[in-house]
Amino acid sequence: MDIGSSIRTIRKRKGITIASICAATGLSQGFMSQVENNKTSPSISTLEQIAAALDVPLAYLLLRQEERMKVTRREERRVTSGGAEPFSVSLLGRTPHLRMTLVELAAGSSTGEAAHAHEGEEVHMVVRGEITARQGEDVYELREGDSFSWNACVPHRVWNSGNEPAVVLIAVYTDTRREPEKI
Repeated sequence: MDIGSSIRTIRKRKGITIASICAATGLSQGFMSQVENNKTSPSISTLEQIAAALDVPLAYLLLRQEERMKVTRREERRVTSGGAEPFSVSLLGRTPHLRMTLVELAAGSSTGEAAHAHEGEEVHMVVRGEITARQGEDVYELREGDSFSWNACVPHRVWNSGNEPAVVLIAVYTDTRREPEKI
């Protein structure tokens, strides 16, 4: 963990001096220097004092770099296409257990000829157009603004039942941990 570098980065970004951190916490400048250079590991109690002096949540200081917020710019999205029928999938972001995609279905296209199943739970929201969603014997017509969710282990299929392209926002949660991919 690189807590010291995080503390230094936050302190400098906020224009706070080591002296003012020390005044607020009662810690010595030498100790703070060692903390910022990762030469010593402060206790949780000391980290709480430092976090308060920096006006940041303690939990933020404890995050590893890969656990921090990630931004994916529109032009950086990884886009794939699939199936015999035209549809595209844009990966918006992911964590080890959650993946969010934007699926664009041309009029009449679907996620595949046959229903499919996989691990996880899904939540969908129709952003634009009209789709039909089927899971087992349940079939629903959905339009812009409608949402639905299901356990993905039951075979399911989605198709564009309208005359215009449809866009669906999908979040998929899995219990199996997957390392986040670079987007």
